[in-house]
Amino acid sequence: MIARITGKLAEKNPDRAIVDVNGVGYLIYVPLSTYYLLPKPGQTVTLHTYTHVREDALVLYGFKAPDELESFQLLIGVTNIGPKLALNILSGISVKDLRKAIVDSDIVKLHSVPGVGPKTAERITFELRDKMGFPALEEEAEAGATPMTRIDEEAVSALINLGYTPPVAESAVALAAKSAGNGAELKELIKESLKILSG
Repeated sequence: MIARITGKLAEKNPDRAIVDVNGVGYLIYVPLSTYYLLPKPGQTVTLHTYTHVREDALVLYGFKAPDELESFQLLIGVTNIGPKLALNILSGISVKDLRKAIVDSDIVKLHSVPGVGPKTAERITFELRDKMGFPALEEEAEAGATPMTRIDEEAVSALINLGYTPPVAESAVALAAKSAGNGAELKELIKESLKILSG
């Protein structure tokens, strides 16, 4: 199994990327949240990967964040959820919101993700609540995960208004906040976030 790939980004599209490793191009399917965090083609990139074995092929799925890979693996373990739908779910909702929806059994929240019907939403909460719910949230609390500031939330809202999905906007703002440092103004935070998203 290929667990991680580091190489030069040869090509990127909203649902896939090609990473060149010593002259070999690996086609890797990615969620939107990872796509927006990819660097410009020609630059080095590292992706955490999952190798899906089919009768006719080996398919790679890649993620910038390890927790997205973990969530992907849990999702494909749910009855009737394949890699394509799992990737779609992670493109439409952040890992943090997914965990919260599972803990709260928030069927409406999960059903709001394109491609997820009410029955699928129910299966996700039923089958993953013990695996992905409380333990994951407790780990976040123990790690000292800090809540978003008012400016962070306004920056996320601005990016969503520009057409980015909530998980993509939240990821970009989190990275921008680290880069800009404490006390960054809203305009600066949005500017830095857009720079990250433009790759």
